[in-house]
Amino acid sequence: MTDITYICTYEGWLYLAAVMDLYSRQIIGWATRSTMTSSVVLQALLAAVWKRKPGPGVMVHLDQNSQFANDDWKSFLQVHHMVCEMSGRGKCHDNAVAESFVSAVKNERINPRI
Repeated sequence: MTDITYICTYEGWLYLAAVMDLYSRQIIGWATRSTMTSSVVLQALLAAVWKRKPGPGVMVHLDQNSQFANDDWKSFLQVHHMVCEMSGRGKCHDNAVAESFVSAVKNERINPRI
């Protein structure tokens, strides 16, 4: 499961993309960038692939962010034999686990320090 969020810093916005293993609920890949592009999401997924070395047919659950709807993203999934599952439009509960992680990061690690 993947998600991307933004964090306000003293130097401007920082975008965090994370990949979570739904079985273990562990973050298995993450990346940050100063711009919200597909590269931050691809870097996070690449980190997860390097760490876990998944077999064919692994499902990657995405929300409706535009960073996930481009040719680079689709090519990456095809090359690594992954299956893409995208949340339905307006179905916020489909990505609840990832949203919960993002909320915890912001509330426990970021907001108390600003």
